Amino acid sequence: MERKDRPALRLALLAISQFLIAVDFDIVFVALPAIGRDLDFSPQTLQWVISAYTVTTGGFLLFGGRAADRLGARRVFIAGIAVFGLASLVGGLAESQTVLIAARAVQGLGGALLTPAVLRLINISFEGKAKVRAFTIWSMAGSSGAAVGALGGGVLTSFLGWEWVLFVNVPVVALTLLAAPRLLHRDTTVDGSGKGFDLPGAIVATVGATLLVFGLVSGPESGWATLEGLGALSAGLALLALFVWIEHRSASPLMPLRLFRNRSLVVAMAVVFIFMGVIGTEYFLFTSHVQNVLGYTTLQAGLAFLPLSALSMAGAAKVAPYIVGRFGTRTSISLGMVVVAASFLALGLGMTVGGSYSALIPGIVLWGLGAGTAFPPIFMTAGSEVAPDEQGVAGAMTSTAQFIGGAVILAGLVAIANAGIDLHSATPAPVGDVSDGLRAAAFAGGLLTLVGAGLARLLRKQPAPDDTTAPTAAAGPAPVPVG
Repeated sequence: MERKDRPALRLALLAISQFLIAVDFDIVFVALPAIGRDLDFSPQTLQWVISAYTVTTGGFLLFGGRAADRLGARRVFIAGIAVFGLASLVGGLAESQTVLIAARAVQGLGGALLTPAVLRLINISFEGKAKVRAFTIWSMAGSSGAAVGALGGGVLTSFLGWEWVLFVNVPVVALTLLAAPRLLHRDTTVDGSGKGFDLPGAIVATVGATLLVFGLVSGPESGWATLEGLGALSAGLALLALFVWIEHRSASPLMPLRLFRNRSLVVAMAVVFIFMGVIGTEYFLFTSHVQNVLGYTTLQAGLAFLPLSALSMAGAAKVAPYIVGRFGTRTSISLGMVVVAASFLALGLGMTVGGSYSALIPGIVLWGLGAGTAFPPIFMTAGSEVAPDEQGVAGAMTSTAQFIGGAVILAGLVAIANAGIDLHSATPAPVGDVSDGLRAAAFAGGLLTLVGAGLARLLRKQPAPDDTTAPTAAAGPAPVPVG
């Protein structure tokens, strides 16, 4: 039976769903070394545990937004959370690389359906101050989920095994499925225009991005002049070109090409592509260093992330609003990215064999504050010059760049980290070689982040926004407003 008089419980349900998606990204990072050992991933292919999720989410976010508009947000919410939960169960039961990667990809599909549905449900369920409060709680759920994920991954992996970073989703999903029909309004108004969903565009974009990442991941191990290397890269680029042609011809495109004439949107997409790629890589490098070089247990690695989580939340909640209010979004983005670039340098200098956690602290402080400062205003800027009736698709385009950038740049920087390692050796690489590679990737990440900071200066200077509309977010890649 549907209950329409419980807005607090309804909001709690939506916030928990957002929390679940945010947790699921960061919770896996700390478990990566254990997953690699149990399922025999190579140092190069282990990143697929992350990239399978991000590529699929990015490829289908636009489709998920359209589906929520045209089929109804409650239907898509229930479908998305069910897919997410089933994929989590299968991933936890996985005994091979293929099954785990496939499950993570399906999780990404569930997240791509769930995220825009949650945001549409907030928009249609709350008004005025209640809506502002709802979006504030939604943002806090994403921030706290990103913060809890790393520690939770360490605790679960240490005491129960890496499988539980996926199994933990299942009871939460089950309770959500029981509560959703009772707490969410029935779908009464959906888009009846009769326009299609552009499913071919969503599939081509996702497969193209997947092949591009596959080529970047496989090239260092199989050789660039192979089908798995250059062949996959070429096929991926060809499919992305085909996606542009499909969007040009489509009567109802997922990504209207006319929006690429909007300077603020295009620059914001380029900046977030770089930003989320380097931040995701920084997580990967950090957890690899503390576990594979310093010898931390998974629990210790999870605890090592706690200062970062607290600082990133402080940056998003306190530093970003102050700088945006005083100097504008452009300065906040570029300054935050310069600080993140400095964090790569500091971490690279601290990543030494025989080093200590204290040597990493300067990098952690810069990382958390810089990322927290830069992330919220990127999305404020993306839609600043977009018409009100196209704000949803602008947010979805920026979110797509966020997730695809996370996978592509992670693949490129991990290739740098493994450049000096014999990926075909049956024995683990010497710790010194691992440390040298992580340090090289950190320095490369810092240079790339500076490029992003320079691109941010191309944004038009914007007036300070109303404090009530400024979003907050953690440094981790938590999902953002879509559709």
